[in-house]
Amino acid sequence: MDLKKTYTEKKGYERVVTARNSPLVYAECDMLKLDAGETYTVDESGKEFVLVVLYGKCEVFGNNFCFAEVGCRETVFDGAAESVYIGKDTPFTVRATSTVKIAVCKAPAEKQYAPYQIKQSGVVKKIFGKGSFVREVAFTFPETGNANHLYIGEFWVEDGKWGSYPPHKHDVDDLPREGALDEIYYYEFDKPQGFGFQAVYTEEKDINEVYKVENGDFVVIPKGYHPFTVAPGYKNYCLWIMAGKERGLLSSSEECHKWVVTK
Repeated sequence: MDLKKTYTEKKGYERVVTARNSPLVYAECDMLKLDAGETYTVDESGKEFVLVVLYGKCEVFGNNFCFAEVGCRETVFDGAAESVYIGKDTPFTVRATSTVKIAVCKAPAEKQYAPYQIKQSGVVKKIFGKGSFVREVAFTFPETGNANHLYIGEFWVEDGKWGSYPPHKHDVDDLPREGALDEIYYYEFDKPQGFGFQAVYTEEKDINEVYKVENGDFVVIPKGYHPFTVAPGYKNYCLWIMAGKERGLLSSSEECHKWVVTK
C-alpha cells in the first residue's frame, strides 16, 4: 500500500490527495500557487474547504463575503498559518496580492456554514512532549470553529527529534477515548536537502510502512500509528489535516510506549 504522494511546487491548481487516489473517506488536499495579481476560482459542490496559506498573501472572496488580507508568512517557519473556511456549495475566488502558496483542504459536507477567517493572532500554540520528542504545535483550524468534518493544525520538529510520539492512532469510534479520523501529513524542511522518516503501522501489521519524506511530500494515514522523525541538523514543518465524524484530538497512544511520558 503506497500512502505517499508528492507535490512539485509550480504555478496553478493541482489535486494531490483525492477520493480517487487514496484510501481516505473524508480528507482531501489540493495545492494552489499564484503570482501577484493572478486569480483562481473554485466551484465544487458538496464539499467544505479550509484554505491554509502556507506563505504569501491573498484575498479570498465570493458572493456576499470578502477577506481582503489573508496570510502573514514568508515561509512556513514564520509562526502559525492564517486560514479561511468556506462552507458547502459556496464558490470562491483567490486573488494573490503577492506570490502565494495555499493548501486547499477539503472534505464532504452536509451542513452549511458561513465563510470565516482565522488570523494568526487567534491561533493557539502549545508545546507537546519533552526531551527528544518535544515539538511546537499550532491548532490552525480548531474543533471550536464551525465545520462539518475538518480539523487542522501544524507542528514543527527539529534536529533529530520526533513528532507524533509516543505513537498514537485515531481509527476507532470509541469516544471519548478515541475517534475515527482520516489524516494527511504535508512536509517542508528548512533546507532543500532536508528530510525525515514517516512510519504508518497497525497492531495487526496489515499496514507497516516507512517513507523517507522531503519537501512537498504528503503521507495519507487511513488508520494506525504514525510517528515521525526529522534528520539531525534540519527543521521540519508539517501540516496535519484531520477529518471525520467527530473533530478534535481524539487519539490513543500505543500502550507499550506510554511509559516514556512519565519516566
